Amino acid sequence: MSSSALPSLTSSQVKELDALAEDRFGVSVEWLMEAAGWSVARFCTDRTAVICGIGNNAGDGLAAARHLHRWRKLASVCCLDPARLRGPAARELEALRKVGVAVSPEVQLDGAETILDAVFGTGISRSPEGRFAEWIDAINASGKRVIAVDVPSGLDADTGVAYAPTVRADMTVTFGLPKHGLLQKDGPGLAGEIWVADIGIPSEAFALLGIEVPDRVFGQMGVARL
Repeated sequence: MSSSALPSLTSSQVKELDALAEDRFGVSVEWLMEAAGWSVARFCTDRTAVICGIGNNAGDGLAAARHLHRWRKLASVCCLDPARLRGPAARELEALRKVGVAVSPEVQLDGAETILDAVFGTGISRSPEGRFAEWIDAINASGKRVIAVDVPSGLDADTGVAYAPTVRADMTVTFGLPKHGLLQKDGPGLAGEIWVADIGIPSEAFALLGIEVPDRVFGQMGVARL
């Protein structure tokens, strides 16, 4: 499917859609996070290291890790600071620990063929610093296949500007609709192959924002390739 066939979302629209889904239509952010994790995990066809930051994007990654664990495809999970996770992301961490998966504060790539990048999502607006930057550098230096969750970490989801450093992904699985930044400036060169996953945001929520999603965008498995 051509990117011109789909509208795209700003980071503020993503927040509005999450709020509308929960407040108006009873679809919780936690449910959307679970659906996002399941959707992206399906693209991890070999043993995967999941690298998480501290926001909702990390929660998507932790949800994916639990599914990968069940499918015997999880190599490792790391989270930069688990104590800073809040709300649905914190509950995804708890669910992962309850099935016996250890979450490391350090990147562990041994035994992994794929890296799932869940460090930053749509909220970043400046260059990553400190350990965030170190982890992005480690992903880029790994030589392994990289799948980004929603947007490559370090890419501005609105402008397509790549801050230094930004993850270079082989594939990006984005949710609901593409994000503006994936389709302009540095985005197309860093996102790799882009897939859009339907995670259950009601079409009525899009309509309330004046966004028309074309009919039959998603196939039987709820994904469309740009």
